[in-house]
Amino acid sequence: MKITFHGAAGVVTGSKHLIELNDGTKILLDCGMFQGHGKETETLNRTWGFDPAEITCMILSHAHIDHSGLIPKLVKDGFKGKIYSTQATVDLTEILLYNSAYIQEADIIFLNKRRKKEGQPPLEALYNEGDARRSMSHFVPVAGSYPFPVRNDISLSLYEAGHILGSSTVFLRIKENGKITNIAFSGDVGRYGDPILRSPQSFPQADYIIIESTYGNKLHQETDTYANELKKHIKETCLDKGGKLIIPAFSVGRTQEILYALNELEINGELPPIDYFVDSPLSIEATDVVKRHPECFNKAVIRLMKTDFDPFDFKGLHYVKDSEESKRLNDYNKPCVIISASGMAEAGRVKHHIANSINKKRNTVLLVGYCEPASLGARLKERPDTIRIFGEVFTVRADIREIHSMSAHADYNDLSQYLACQYPDEVKQVFVVHGEPEVQQEFAKRLRRKGFKDVVVPRIHETFSL
Repeated sequence: MKITFHGAAGVVTGSKHLIELNDGTKILLDCGMFQGHGKETETLNRTWGFDPAEITCMILSHAHIDHSGLIPKLVKDGFKGKIYSTQATVDLTEILLYNSAYIQEADIIFLNKRRKKEGQPPLEALYNEGDARRSMSHFVPVAGSYPFPVRNDISLSLYEAGHILGSSTVFLRIKENGKITNIAFSGDVGRYGDPILRSPQSFPQADYIIIESTYGNKLHQETDTYANELKKHIKETCLDKGGKLIIPAFSVGRTQEILYALNELEINGELPPIDYFVDSPLSIEATDVVKRHPECFNKAVIRLMKTDFDPFDFKGLHYVKDSEESKRLNDYNKPCVIISASGMAEAGRVKHHIANSINKKRNTVLLVGYCEPASLGARLKERPDTIRIFGEVFTVRADIREIHSMSAHADYNDLSQYLACQYPDEVKQVFVVHGEPEVQQEFAKRLRRKGFKDVVVPRIHETFSL
């Protein structure tokens, strides 16, 4: 048996890990898209490192595009097997992949115009909506942590990971040549005490562990609640300066957390009486999916829903679907909060809102999540004097603020708690993935100090025998 790391190796995005058995069976863990790598992104997303037609089956840890985004291309390029995940992940993945297909088709038009000017041949979109639709027919929902028989010699269990709705720790029990090997893959690990979701579950003892490390060298700030942090920024920007508070937020997870926190402020009589806009059709769809899966909510949310039927709604909330209505927000002169995708501010409507607001002192851009180093969000975190958006240089006069405690990724304390269910001496090898290189190395050192004997940071396309 061997494993090869075809993504999220030395980087955060592009999660793709291939297990190959001695009989030729190939199990793909995640099939994520690379994001935020500048000019290299296109090449990375077109290079598999394996033949999709040879993949026996796939297991999806959760719906985020950096874990699911190349599934339609996988199917387009010959994959014919089944894809296993939780039902909540199936539902979220469907809307995310359809949206991604729309983006692929729009982006390729723009890219090919540039290539034509440079005398280069046109490229085909990574995939289209038809490819996304066909890929959904491959999904098989797996319920709970009870072992699911992929076949006689392979069983799959999915344990709550607490990162986003439906996110799971993948646990594989593989029998090969009379020997059983247990492999655990974290996907992305959430935080203990998440305001909406249940905390990560313990999982059985593993022989091999593949673990994310996005914040493996950081300890999240816990000085205040999300709601109080948001209230402070709303007061400073909207009430004191009369400006716009623009929040780039991922459509899945972060947008719902913000809405839940704002609803909490309303319940407590502390929500400032201004307009709140969710300007993202995808965020609206994702919120509807979240509402359909209360089985993923923690006990506090379930209790709240006994008196507040919709914990993601409050007075002053407006959903913006139409693009023309979105454009009109540029001329909206009253104080307001605009929540829009993408979370890294690298694409989508929020990029337009930032471009139209960045040069006014009364406005604030509030960053509430991880941003790839090359993304617009990461560049804004550097507090530059000027910033390039859509090829145009803007003077940065707006305030740039962050809420560090709103990450949906575990910090090193959370990751240590996540691994507390394991006896380090019984783990043969730990593979550290899904992190920036220096973070991966620091987290690997931390794991060694905790008693894990063999901790490896794989390179992209690197293979290991198990």
